Amino acid sequence: MRNERLPDGIDPSVPNVARMYDYYLGGKDNFEADRAAAEQMIALVPNTRRIAQDNRRFLIKAVQESLDQGIRQFLDIGAGLPTQQNVHQVALERAPDSRIVYVDNDPVVLTHARALLADNPQTIVVDGDLRDPKAILTNPAVTAHIDFSQPIAVLLVAVLHFIPDDAEVSHIIERLREVMVPGSHLVISHSFDGQADEDLREEGHAIYARTGVGSITSRTVQQLEGYLHDMEILEPGIIPVEGWRPEWDDVVPDWANPGLLAVVAKMP
Repeated sequence: MRNERLPDGIDPSVPNVARMYDYYLGGKDNFEADRAAAEQMIALVPNTRRIAQDNRRFLIKAVQESLDQGIRQFLDIGAGLPTQQNVHQVALERAPDSRIVYVDNDPVVLTHARALLADNPQTIVVDGDLRDPKAILTNPAVTAHIDFSQPIAVLLVAVLHFIPDDAEVSHIIERLREVMVPGSHLVISHSFDGQADEDLREEGHAIYARTGVGSITSRTVQQLEGYLHDMEILEPGIIPVEGWRPEWDDVVPDWANPGLLAVVAKMP
């Protein structure tokens, strides 16, 4: 990515988690600082690229499961940079009447997504911060595009772990649930430590401490269960992303190494 004509507020010398993730997936929308931080993470956790790819496959399968259950509305918060098989592409290929809202507060993400989707009336991109769910849900562009009286899939994919406070995460999920009618889906993937030792965890957290978000917080299966409480957790439950309905029968979920947990929960 070139440095000229950058959106306001972008400092290419500070690593950015969306651009690091883009690098993990083999994208080119990243700067030297992003690549350096990402390579540090790859050196620390060698399967980082695979985790990102498995997370992408989980997102696609979660959208497909939502479509199979009749959901035609998708709210993707913390959407990140566009890549292959985005939510709108997966949804619209199978259900052209689907409506998609991408939410992010990263200027580079917003610029790229709006350029990509300028001629796509089924999909909109809005500036919003996960930490202020009320502002997202009451945004006139969102309420004009999404009918909250009908089921919706809310996607929080690899984003909640950038909020360190457990009470704040709980508040965000509760606020989102308030507009999710029965049959709606909540899709989450979230960092977990596995059996990593303290030194490895501290090194990983130090890498993300230098990014714009300032931290990454791993959580456990039990913590994610607590956020979901009375929701129906779809099979196969809360599991490392590579184990969420894998394409191959011989996939063994990796509970030992750091990675991402995946879950799709249904509103009763």
